[in-house]
Amino acid sequence: MSVTTKTNRIADAGVPRRNNTQRILTAAEKIFAAYGLAGARIDDIAKACALPKANILYYFGSKEGLYRATLERLLAGWLADADEWLTIEHSPRVGLEGYVRAKMLFSRRKPAASRLFMHELLAGGGCVQDFLRTTLRDFVQSKALVFAHWQEQGLFAPIDPAHFLFLLWSTTQAYADMQVQFAAVLGRKSLSVADFEKGIETLMQLVDSVCLPKEANR
Repeated sequence: MSVTTKTNRIADAGVPRRNNTQRILTAAEKIFAAYGLAGARIDDIAKACALPKANILYYFGSKEGLYRATLERLLAGWLADADEWLTIEHSPRVGLEGYVRAKMLFSRRKPAASRLFMHELLAGGGCVQDFLRTTLRDFVQSKALVFAHWQEQGLFAPIDPAHFLFLLWSTTQAYADMQVQFAAVLGRKSLSVADFEKGIETLMQLVDSVCLPKEANR
């Protein structure tokens, strides 16, 4: 057997594992979001993803290991969205709209994942403390450099980058975490695509107020 053939077979063998782990993580998001770490059962996650319980334990070791992996996938996705849009290559208006749209799309398509993170924080954030104090803190500091660049170019108002990001996170994630409340106020069972779009438009009106000058960001 040639080296190339052996390598291809090894790569092919890894495809089912990757597919299974993603199925498990997607099912785990929903179960953990609904019941939290303490209330969720591996049996329920196995049923939701139509895979044996033994497979889940083989891939993740324990319920706690699966919980951490689920959170890590969620957080990695959020950071990737920011890294794509919040860069000096984009103007503030373009970068912030792209980021807001990405975050709102996540809230619309994966509300369970956002609620899972909310549950973890409400429980004290013990499973994500290392991430919050290291990875996320370093991330915010790196994005502060982007905001500083925009400010030096006269394109962005002199506001605190960390607190500005806090506002963007809380606003966009609220459309997932507080969707029941928002829908009730609007008189419907659930938020529509149009509601999310209206939320984006409204938030971008606020963003426009700190993008300077507006002509340079269109």
